[in-house]
Amino acid sequence: MQSSNMEQYLVQGIDTMRRDDPALYEILEREHERQMETLSLVASCGGTDASVMAAVGSSIVNVTAEGYPGNRYHAGCTYVDQAERLAIERAKRVFGAAYVNVQPHCASFANHTVMQSILRPGDTILGLALDQGGHLTHGAPVNLSGRLFQVHSYGLDRNGLIDYGQLRELAREHRPRLIVCGTTSYTRVIDFDRIRAIADEVGAFVLADITHIAGLVAAGLHPSSIDAAHFTTTCTFKQLYGPRGGLILMGRDADTLSDDGKRTLAERIQSAVFPMMQGSPEVHTIAAKARAMGRLLEPEFRTLARRIRDNADALAAAMAERDYEVIGGGTDNHIVLFRVRSHINGLAAQAALESCGILVNKNKIPGDQRGAWVASGVRLGTNTAALRGMGAAEMALSAGLIDKVLRHTTLGPQGEAQVPDVVRAEVTAAVRDVCRRFPLPYAAARHAEQELS
Repeated sequence: MQSSNMEQYLVQGIDTMRRDDPALYEILEREHERQMETLSLVASCGGTDASVMAAVGSSIVNVTAEGYPGNRYHAGCTYVDQAERLAIERAKRVFGAAYVNVQPHCASFANHTVMQSILRPGDTILGLALDQGGHLTHGAPVNLSGRLFQVHSYGLDRNGLIDYGQLRELAREHRPRLIVCGTTSYTRVIDFDRIRAIADEVGAFVLADITHIAGLVAAGLHPSSIDAAHFTTTCTFKQLYGPRGGLILMGRDADTLSDDGKRTLAERIQSAVFPMMQGSPEVHTIAAKARAMGRLLEPEFRTLARRIRDNADALAAAMAERDYEVIGGGTDNHIVLFRVRSHINGLAAQAALESCGILVNKNKIPGDQRGAWVASGVRLGTNTAALRGMGAAEMALSAGLIDKVLRHTTLGPQGEAQVPDVVRAEVTAAVRDVCRRFPLPYAAARHAEQELS
């Protein structure tokens, strides 16, 4: 089959970089090999399909397209308009949404955009505390959201679950303009309907950041926020396996008039994304979002989402069996959060595991006395492992390898992680073996191509 102009363009780009910029080419090639040979259990990672990568690298990137489909500030946007409309239509189908904006550059920016559309500096918001599982953009003091607004934080109860009673008390006391829900390290189901009921009681809006559960929501394996919250945001990588970017979605509230009595909430979001917060959108990323949404509509995605959940349950159980404190007692999504043993800290655990080819991230846990850069916990996630096709047996193996490394890790004179050479060699070999048996999809495709050649 003869290659198209676009295919020739993409291949030419790789060939040109290999020839004219070997230093950069070597860096990118080594990064690709690293991903093949290491076991990523980073909850914030997933894996981008090769067809999505191709869209990101296509020549549509050359188009400047300020505005929205049918109403651009520049000429030459015929196919950009088609790609954006396709991305919107597919995202609506994936999430059952009435309104979708596909232009946000990332989920954090989507959160700020929602806030700017309905809040004024000094307004009050409620968000889950950072050390309880919340995100920086949910009102953390170091973030713009914590600097622009009066923030009150809710947390978890003694069982490690969102304390909805405390949330209601805080809402009734402080009468917030906005309640933010959604998390980065919370492992249990979020009751969006209950949060909406609290918000309605005090006249607040609800922003649900579902970045870490978007794939499970799309597959029907976690309750949806689309109609419960006024606004829903997510990134398009992690569990959606798409490009780096964000979405803003709305359900039944999209056509609700805002308090100015002139514009709907959807119209306020539309103007907040452009021209308030962003200029020209990343049209190549929007095209890649369209491709990613198309993949989510395929039946195979539900099987993948089910594997994400099953693997998380298996990983949590395997860590508990090895006497680690699993925060929240288990998981209802893809995240497993556990406390490291007292002889090390989260930072040392992360470094020790990385030296053996296992990628995780240090993470604060409820009541953590250590700062976020050191932390007392480790966060695991199963998005990438599920994409590789790994199952419960591989999760048990992973837990065993993690335990082996951490049991033998000590702290050096400068607090650095030290792993015995024999342990590092054994674990690294085991990691490479399981990664080769369960290659990433684009790694498997490349291997098959090499075999044929």
